[in-house]
Amino acid sequence: MAIDPKPASMTQPFKGDDRLNSKKLGLRQEALDAPDSGIVEVFNYGRGRHGLIPLYVGESNLPAPSFITHAMVQSLQRGETFYTYQRGIPELRSALATYMTRHYGVNFEKNNSPFSLENFFVTNGGMHALQIAIRLVAGIGDEVVVLTPAWPNFIGALIVSGATPVEAPLACASQDGKLAVWSLGLERLRAAITPKTRALIVNSPANPTGWTASLDDLKALLEIAREYRLWIIADEIYGRISFTGQRAPSFHDVMVEDDQILFIQSFSKNWAMTGLRIGWIEASAALAPFIENLIQYSTSGVAVPSQRGAIASLEQGEEFFAEQLACFKGNRDRLFKALTASGRAICALPDGGFYVFAQIKGEPDTRELALRLVDEANVGVAPGTAFGKGGRECVRICFAREPAQLDEAIGRLQTWLQKV
Repeated sequence: MAIDPKPASMTQPFKGDDRLNSKKLGLRQEALDAPDSGIVEVFNYGRGRHGLIPLYVGESNLPAPSFITHAMVQSLQRGETFYTYQRGIPELRSALATYMTRHYGVNFEKNNSPFSLENFFVTNGGMHALQIAIRLVAGIGDEVVVLTPAWPNFIGALIVSGATPVEAPLACASQDGKLAVWSLGLERLRAAITPKTRALIVNSPANPTGWTASLDDLKALLEIAREYRLWIIADEIYGRISFTGQRAPSFHDVMVEDDQILFIQSFSKNWAMTGLRIGWIEASAALAPFIENLIQYSTSGVAVPSQRGAIASLEQGEEFFAEQLACFKGNRDRLFKALTASGRAICALPDGGFYVFAQIKGEPDTRELALRLVDEANVGVAPGTAFGKGGRECVRICFAREPAQLDEAIGRLQTWLQKV
């Protein structure tokens, strides 16, 4: 197979005369600099392959459950197809307040509490929430520090906003040639901060590594943010997909009311709603008019049927979520065991999320490796080149699949590892 030798880089801007000789089109530099997604490249390469098991994207193979889709159908049948509240319908924002009170211990329901439904803003997915959070705090001339390896959309969203992403790689130590341990490198983080820095992006549990910040980690990050007067954009989308407790530690556990934190969240992962494109921002109520305007000028609100489905997920989705979490844990353990037993993989046992991030010995070019695995094993994985510094020699393998399908993928990977 002939493979394009050009490396896929998380931060590599578009260059050259491709794409209709872009310099003649008069496009903004931010648009030209938007990096191609290394995940999408492999996704497109494997699209339509007969029998391919796609472990490259971050989603389950299950559709949204019927109690969610039924709520959406009922909404459509009622004719809820008009413009709606920019912040989200009050019923959903109230349901979010109840949900967060129940799972995060912050009383958003109490009348005299500084927290309430006024802290919640419904968005068209987690990506939209991220874009709004960035637009609130950073733009041209500003820098934002990102803990990497990281979801490539963090970097992409910063670049298209005109801000400059600065990577602060997590520390990774190998043990016994099989296990890896990811940890927060505070010295690297401090070294990345300059007078231009406006914010930190912190994703915990992390995509792709599964690294989960401890309470001490979160306290340390918060102290740095306070010291340098920085915003924290906290991606806690995988917060309840935790294998060490009821949920992962959260900035909710260590913050005070006036800390500058923007939480981005999504319904996608907990309730198999990736294609329904609905998420939320949690922020100070003082930011409400600004967030509302940014929603107005980007999407003009979220479709009400999707919001009705989101309410159903919050109010009826605990059994579904518990079943999914148990499935994810079993899948994680089997995949991790198979990879480490092969003698060719170095990886950490993830504390949260639904990915294993593995280095395959003898395969340093993970873009080429991911394309080869499509051809040679009929399994799709995401190349580490998509995730920034510290992860380029790894591949991300999503284990959010039905057990039988994942076991088939594990068998194919084991066979490939033994042959190559």
